[in-house]
Amino acid sequence: MKKVIKLLILLSFTIFLFFSIEKQILAQGVIKSDNYEIQMPNLNSGAGIPSSTNFGIDSTIGQTASGLFSSTGYRVKSGFQYIHSIIPFSFSISKLAIAFGTLVPGTPKTDSHTLTVSAGGAGGYQVKAFENNPLKTFNNSSTILDTSCNTSCDEETAGEWTSDSKYGFGFNVSGDDIPGDFTNDGFFRQFADISTSEIPQIVMSSIYVGRSREALITYKVNVSGIQEAGIYTNFITYIAIPTY
Repeated sequence: MKKVIKLLILLSFTIFLFFSIEKQILAQGVIKSDNYEIQMPNLNSGAGIPSSTNFGIDSTIGQTASGLFSSTGYRVKSGFQYIHSIIPFSFSISKLAIAFGTLVPGTPKTDSHTLTVSAGGAGGYQVKAFENNPLKTFNNSSTILDTSCNTSCDEETAGEWTSDSKYGFGFNVSGDDIPGDFTNDGFFRQFADISTSEIPQIVMSSIYVGRSREALITYKVNVSGIQEAGIYTNFITYIAIPTY
């Protein structure tokens, strides 16, 4: 009687293993239980981040609707590769002090620095700029007005500024992702003056992802012979905005 019991237990265990293996073989069919039913299950056969000395790549296999889908007003990043940002957002300025030195009336002076942006958000990025006020002396007794260019320009629209008899302070932008009104290096704008409630204006922007996008900001100042002597300063603020 004891031998029969041992045999029945062994036989029951063998049958259980047989059905367990059969369920794994049929994993692409319908999977059911008392509480759920899964139709056409999909098991990924590869994923992860393969890498070597020269490259790294995210990979997944078996996704049925992965990729970047876009239309007017939206973008959808679908798939495991979009779980993290492809390009982390970063913004840098090559130097933080602009110095014109001693000014000679009717002789324009310039100085420049570079803005660098990397952006991986689906909506790209924007960089906006404004000044706290026009160039002023420390005691506010005298001001260098923002330029009006050769004929006209303002904080929204650049104009040609090549005449040495036109005075003021302004800036030019050249490089990647810049506004179209900066036709060449002779076109300048005023900075938006936050002290008079002017709205910060875009100096770089793109709707695409990008790495190390660079724009050269060139500042220019020119004064007349009746400009009061003194040290003039102001502050320029840049706001870098990623869009997701």
